[in-house]
Amino acid sequence: MPVHFTHVPVGSFAGRHVLAELHGVDPALLDDAELLTEALERALKQAGATVCEVVAKRFDPQGVTVLALLAESHASVHTYPERGSVFVDVFTCGRRADPGEAVRLLADTLGAATVHTQTVHRGHS
Repeated sequence: MPVHFTHVPVGSFAGRHVLAELHGVDPALLDDAELLTEALERALKQAGATVCEVVAKRFDPQGVTVLALLAESHASVHTYPERGSVFVDVFTCGRRADPGEAVRLLADTLGAATVHTQTVHRGHS
């Protein structure tokens, strides 16, 4: 007996991917895995994302990577304390979460002197 699958749309295949570089950040903040984890999680939640899990890794002699698994997709932070700089990547599917707002909130929390962003629109509605 053949099996028939009914396609039930659960959302659009579309999202925004914000890539950012933050510069002029206090190097001590960029080496603090706990602070960065809390700051990223707070920014994502305030921007409407559903945070499922966050993990962080501090490197020797310096630098931190923080990854957030979102119901909407993912976010990451990669720090370079020796340069006072950070790469930030936030991708969210759908319209509920605002990845640009998450980046802005994180940059404000870290006191970034300059922020360069690029938004890539992915998929289609």
